[in-house]
Amino acid sequence: MLTRHFDVAVLGGSLGGVQAARAACECGLHVYLCEATDWLGGQMTSQAVPPDEHRWINIQGATASYMAYRHSIREHFLQDPAAAEAMRAQGDFIPGNAWVSRLAHDPRVSERYFRASLAPFVEQGLLTIAYSTRLLSAQVQGDRVLSVLTANEKGEQECIAARFFLDATDTGELLPLTGTEYRIGAESREETGEPNAPEKGDREDQQPITWVGALRLYSERPEMKKPESYDYFASLSVRGLPLFSWEAYGAGGVTRFGMFDGDVAPGSLGMWSYRRIQYPPFFTDKRSEISLLNWQQNDYMFGNIIDDPQSAHHLEMARKQTKCCAYWLWSQGYPVALDGEMLGTSDGLAKAPYIRESRRIIAKRTILEQEIAKKWNPVPRVRRDSVGVGHYSLDVHLTTRTRTTFYEEAQPFEIPLSAMIPVRMLNLLPAGKNIGTTHLTGGCFRLHPVEWTVGEAAGYLAAFCVHHALLPRDVLEKPLDDFQSLLISRGFQLHWDFPEEKDPLQED
Repeated sequence: MLTRHFDVAVLGGSLGGVQAARAACECGLHVYLCEATDWLGGQMTSQAVPPDEHRWINIQGATASYMAYRHSIREHFLQDPAAAEAMRAQGDFIPGNAWVSRLAHDPRVSERYFRASLAPFVEQGLLTIAYSTRLLSAQVQGDRVLSVLTANEKGEQECIAARFFLDATDTGELLPLTGTEYRIGAESREETGEPNAPEKGDREDQQPITWVGALRLYSERPEMKKPESYDYFASLSVRGLPLFSWEAYGAGGVTRFGMFDGDVAPGSLGMWSYRRIQYPPFFTDKRSEISLLNWQQNDYMFGNIIDDPQSAHHLEMARKQTKCCAYWLWSQGYPVALDGEMLGTSDGLAKAPYIRESRRIIAKRTILEQEIAKKWNPVPRVRRDSVGVGHYSLDVHLTTRTRTTFYEEAQPFEIPLSAMIPVRMLNLLPAGKNIGTTHLTGGCFRLHPVEWTVGEAAGYLAAFCVHHALLPRDVLEKPLDDFQSLLISRGFQLHWDFPEEKDPLQED
């Protein structure tokens, strides 16, 4: 078997992976990028999760490339010949008129955007993209990764050698293959010192995955066949509540939800508009109303897909749960059914599951709850080694072993470079949600703008190291200022800019 040589190998075409590949190519490197599905963009596209963003996103809090992406998505809809005045009149409109995302939209639009953003580098011969390709193994010598073995859907294998390897998979798939030290599941309070960590750690107590589905709203109730697993899932309960129920555990305990706006009380928001991605009043033609099913009712909390010998079984059961949840809604009298047109599938489910919790590298620095939670930080912390900014609450969905949920308000945070440097491996970098967080802080570092920034930073870091003959750990020392200058020149925001916050905490 021939070995193909690159400067950088990006394993995983996730949101972070796409940005890592683009950034490295922009710096003139030869890059290999592989993706397990036939869509680029991970949680934004193949996993069908509209971008979750912070409330300052329209003015700050992301890289220039992310801001340009947001503008381009809106421009796409404004240029649609069927765009209605109701959409145009809203300014920073939400294409799907959803309430959980400021940019909920048809994921196909984003997938086309990501392909187009990488196309020039493919044409220049700088980038090789392998779709429907998975990792099989890795060759390691000491603290260095030498190569990885991949296989496509036809079973054809390739050996990929590179100077740097970026793990952009949603599960941190490269970490165990290379022997890289990592964590998964809940750490103990003794291990992290986090006030809300459990007394006893549990690797198997992980955040649930969700296999997202797209629901179409019909004028009349369509026909729907009862899934064979429906009775099983309908019989399950979660902490005393039926799995398929309008009552669920939220930030403040048990909360009553409704399907449509106003169902629970006048002015209440419904789950249909929660992740709606197509809103007919925004168009003058007769488009269907489409919403995404990514609710607690289809969070799969009955097993894990990471470091679990039954992972294939759990993946299939997660798919079945979503189909059964859709049937439950239909059985309640709602005129809905799964529709995969916008997801590029025939069964109405996303091409891949949404994975909230990845394997996480044991990094030079681990990001802890007490450094981010608002209750312990009156103002945001400043990181000397910041490579970007982000914000989201510490949000852990009902876990797979203890059914623990956790929600804590967080301050806007900065992403430390030291959390992207493994304690031992020399040429492996995380390029997504697999950076050095904990089970708790991973709950706020998994969001779209943060993953984008981490991936983009990883791509530029690999390029910086190639051009200066450095290792990533070296950049934490004297070259840090030069690397941060590179990031700033590429449109990175390294620190939050809140005029009222004149007294940030000490640098750390």
